[in-house]
This record gives sequence, structure tokens and C-alpha cells, in this order.
Amino acid sequence: MPENTAKKPAAYHELFWLFAKIGLFTVGGGAVMLPLIQNAVGEDKKWLTEEEFADMFAITNSAPGAFTINAAIYIGYTERGFAGATAATLGMVTPSVVIILILAYLILLGKNVDILQQFFAGVRPIVAALLLDAGLKLRKGLLKSRFDLILLAFGLAMLLLARVNTVFVILTGAAAAILYHRLKPDDKTQEGGGKA
Repeated sequence: MPENTAKKPAAYHELFWLFAKIGLFTVGGGAVMLPLIQNAVGEDKKWLTEEEFADMFAITNSAPGAFTINAAIYIGYTERGFAGATAATLGMVTPSVVIILILAYLILLGKNVDILQQFFAGVRPIVAALLLDAGLKLRKGLLKSRFDLILLAFGLAMLLLARVNTVFVILTGAAAAILYHRLKPDDKTQEGGGKA
């Protein structure tokens, strides 16, 4: 008798607490959360494969809004639908809201928060290491062909050398991929042509 390999969906509280932990311990913006989300949902929970994570990353970065919120919505929705997306999103934003309210209150009281600047100065180099680690892990799911490598080089040149707006780079890459796949000869057609 075949074994039931159907994946059990995540519980609502599991989605909330997982994204709350990510939101609480990530400093430096949305991109810094990428390796933590990747480790949590890909390696630990096995909710997404490497390829699925790469697709999610592309979709959530292309969509309007913050990557982290988009990622929480996407992952929560794939696990438990609209309620799952709500639980994951609330988990992601709750720590930030609480911390900002506390800091705003302390500033209004005239408290010195210079220690935060010192904290951020120590965290920045670690942020760079986290981003590099995430990029190296993502390359397996993202770079599958010579065309992908060409797009990567083109995108880096536009961003680093030409200082082109990120939105324009994303749209150009999407348009190039659509055009490439429409003009690319079908493998089956090529095989059929070779046999004739």
C-alpha cells in the first residue's frame, strides 16, 4: 500500500511565531531577513523547496510593498490560505510595532538611545555576511542556464555600473525572459527536426 506523503499544513500559531521570531531578531531591513526566512521555511520546516523559494523570492521582490511582508503573505497563504497569510503577516509586523512604540515613548521622555547607534554599527558587517550567504544558497534555484547567468551579469552591470533604478532592472529582466522563452525553439521541435 503506498505511503501517504501528503504534507501537513502549518498551524496558524506556528506561522505567527515563526515570523514573529524572524521579525524580532532581524535588524537592517527586509533583505537581511532573506537568509532567516530561507533557513526557517526551507531548511527547518521544509515548507518550500529551493526552487519554490527562488520563485517566491522573485515574485515577492517584484510585487509592490516590502519584501518581508510579501514573503509572509505568500508563505502563509500557500500553507493555510487567507487566514494563514494573516497569521504570518501579523507575526512579522508585531515585534516591529511594539519596539518602535517603546523607542518612541523613550525618546518622548528624553531618554538617551545612543546605544542603538552602537548596536547597529556592530550589526552591519554581520548583515553583509547574511546577505552573501543567502545569495550563495539561492544561486542553485535561480541560475539554471546560460541565459540566467547572462541576465545576472546584465542586472549587476545595470545596478552597479549604470546606477539604473531597481524597478527598471526588474521590468527589463522580466521582459527579456518573456521574449527569450517565446523566441527560443522548443526542444521537442528541434528533436523532431533532427530526426527528419
